[in-house]
Amino acid sequence: MRVVAKTLAISTRCGLCPITGEVAEVVRAAGIGTGLCVVFVRHTSASLVIQENADPSAARDLEGWMARLAPEGDARYTHTTEGPDDMPSHLRSAVTRTSETIPIVDGRLALGTWQGLYLWEHRRRGQRREVVVTVSGV
Repeated sequence: MRVVAKTLAISTRCGLCPITGEVAEVVRAAGIGTGLCVVFVRHTSASLVIQENADPSAARDLEGWMARLAPEGDARYTHTTEGPDDMPSHLRSAVTRTSETIPIVDGRLALGTWQGLYLWEHRRRGQRREVVVTVSGV
């Protein structure tokens, strides 16, 4: 079994940022035909999700739902050091995921037809985020 790991630097904007292509390139370069790809974001105010990649309205609806779930400016928040989007970004990350595991079949990510992998930036301003991609298999 081989294991390959690579850290990607991703420049984000607020919202869902597609990263399927970057992760697929790591898998391709690893030369592993069958195995697993684990993707991990190294931050507490961003997350990873696998979502619909064909209709942009799905992303808009998901982002709107999340904004209602963890709104900015709630007077009950005490963690506001970095501004009004500070605590909501942590809450949004807590209800999503910091890692995703995707099977590799025939040297490719085995995502469904309408699935894409997204780095979800929960801060209002874009950031530079690190995503660790680990590919293992044969």
